[in-house]
Parts: sequence; C-alpha cells; structure tokens
Amino acid sequence: MIRSRKYNLDYLIIIYIILLCIISCVFIYSSSLKSGQYIGAMNFVYKQIFYYILGFGVMILVSKLDLVQLRTFALLIYIVITFALIGLIFAPESIARPINDAKAWYQIPFLGSFQPSEFLKFAFLILTSWITITHNKKYSVHKLKTDFILLGKIALLTLPPMFLVYIQPDTGMIMLYISMLLPMLFFSGIQKKILFFLLSIPTTIVGFIIICYFFFNRFYEEKVLGSLSPHQVSRINGWLDPFSYGDSAYQTQKGILAIGSGQITGKGFMQNNVYIPEKHTDFIFSNIAEETGFIGASIVLIILFLMIFRFVLISLNANTQFTILMTSGIVSLFTFQVFQNVGMTMGLLPVTGVTLPFLSYGGSSLLSNMLLVGIIISIKNSYIDLMFKMED
Repeated sequence: MIRSRKYNLDYLIIIYIILLCIISCVFIYSSSLKSGQYIGAMNFVYKQIFYYILGFGVMILVSKLDLVQLRTFALLIYIVITFALIGLIFAPESIARPINDAKAWYQIPFLGSFQPSEFLKFAFLILTSWITITHNKKYSVHKLKTDFILLGKIALLTLPPMFLVYIQPDTGMIMLYISMLLPMLFFSGIQKKILFFLLSIPTTIVGFIIICYFFFNRFYEEKVLGSLSPHQVSRINGWLDPFSYGDSAYQTQKGILAIGSGQITGKGFMQNNVYIPEKHTDFIFSNIAEETGFIGASIVLIILFLMIFRFVLISLNANTQFTILMTSGIVSLFTFQVFQNVGMTMGLLPVTGVTLPFLSYGGSSLLSNMLLVGIIISIKNSYIDLMFKMED
C-alpha cells in the first residue's frame, strides 16, 4: 500500500520558537526605545514580527520537502548566494553599504538589509552531507587516500564562498561554518587522526597568539598583529584586554557593565540605562540580563537549550547517515552560536558579530535559522514516514 508522506509539525519546537519570538520582540522594543522615539522602536518590533511570520512559512515549506528535494533546493541556494557574495565586492555603497567596516549586506528598501552569508549555512549543511554519503557509497573502506579525497571534495565546495565571506571581513560567520562542519566530519567516518590534525591547527594558532601576548609582547605587536587587518586587531585587543582598549572594546565594556548591574533580579522592564550601540542585535542578551537579572537571563538560556535538546532527541532517532550528518551539524551550530554570543557579551570571548539565535534583531539570521529548524522537522518526518510504511 502506497501512502503520501506523513507530515507532523513538532509542537514542542513550535512552542519554544513562539516563546523566543515574544521575548525577542519585548527586548528589541526595550533596548531600542529612546526618549521620544516610540515609533522607531516599534518599527524594529514590526519588522521582527514580519521576519518571524515569513520564517514560519519558510520553515513549514522546507519541512515538507523530502531529502532529495532538499538537495536540489540547497544547490540552488548555494549558486545564488555565491554569486551574491561576488556581487558584494563590486556593488556600490548605495546598495551594499559597509556596516562596522564590513561589506556584508545588501540594502533592500522597506525591508532593511540582506546578508547572503547567513544562507550558506543551509547550503553547506545539505550539500556536505550529500557529498559525504555519495563518497562513502563509492568507497566503503576508509583509507587515508579516500579520506583525503572526501576532504578535498568538501573543501572545493566550502572554501571558495568562505573566502568571499572572510574578505568582507566576517570572521564570526566563518567560525559558525566551522562549528557546523567539524561534527559532520566526525560522523562522516574519516579517520580520527585526520580530525585531530585538523583540530590542532586552530588550537595551535590561538594558543600561539595568547602565549605571544603574555610572554613576547614585542613580537606579538610587530609580527602577529602586523599580519592582520585593523578590524581583526581591534577585535583581538578588545578581547584580551577590554579595559585598556577603550575604542575597540567599548561594546564589551558596556556589555559587562549591563550584565553585572542587573544582579539577581534585574532593574525591571524598560529600566536599562547602560548604553550599548546596536544593543537590539548582537548584544540583546546584555539587555535581557540588565532588566531581568540572573534569573531572567537563565530562563532565556534554558528555553534555548531545551530547544537544542529537542533537536538532539530527534537526531538520536535519525536512521540514515545523511540525517545523522545534518542533525549533528545543526545541533553543533546552534550550541556554538549561543555559547559564542553570550560569551562575547560577558567579555569571555572576542566580539565576532555572531547573533543570539531567535532573539537578536535581524531578518537574514532569523530566516536562516528557521530554514535549519525546517530541516530538523523534515528529518523527524522522514523517520516517522519510514515507520509508517513499515507498519503497512
């Protein structure tokens, strides 16, 4: 007996997203409201609500696609976004205005800015998974040669657009891509010594920079910082010593002050008085902690991690390598994104422009996250559908 694909929304995930939507809109309004600027603050809220409505539509659309359709959709997005990234290099500032020294957005009338690099996460996730399973079918026995062939295929897919993102410059987005791809490589079946070697490279670089900073300061300033762009130098100095570099660490200083001043219960709604530029975007967590304190900030983090834990439970039931690769990438990406954003607002990690998923203001980030949630629901439906057919 042949039946149409069984479809179910995961209502726990929907509840978590609705809660995060409410929290997002409340604190976007609170953080962007200034004296006499009620209309401006409400415009941010209206746009965020619009992005959420559009995001739910995108999520439902993606969740109804089967895995083959997802591959075709991802390939189309990959091609379009790659050309969009190339276009940013040549686009005039009238349609691609630099923001914080990074040329990473197209300006769209009435809707705001569009960040192409956000949607590479979706394309990388699907296409890397597809390349991996296709490769493993051809090479069932893993050897050094075949593993390096797989790495070469993935590098050819990911490195060219990643380079285009890097030169914008947007190192934060590169970190998100890596956080997603590494667990996918782990579950791809390649030999662990290769993974160890790959992980040792960034670990060695970061460790080298920190050692030079503390013990070889002259070499650090002349050689290490001299090889980086002014934007990267500013971020590194602001992270390692935020209270000595006032200009480059201004957001970090204010973020620490806002979170600390909230104490246990917070100052109360609309009572934030620590000014942070663009607080409603990357630093919205500092506003939540300032107004609701440790208790309110903890509740927000619990909701986020309950949702991620729901993703983990779905991934444990994934029945193919393709779905295992995708769920591992999504879980790792969201976990890292929360950890990085909260860490940078507290001064524990460098400021990278990484948004707090489902809470920070921004259409591109929200829509790309909803695309990934749609994949999770599609994966859940794929194994529900399999059990449904087996019963027949």
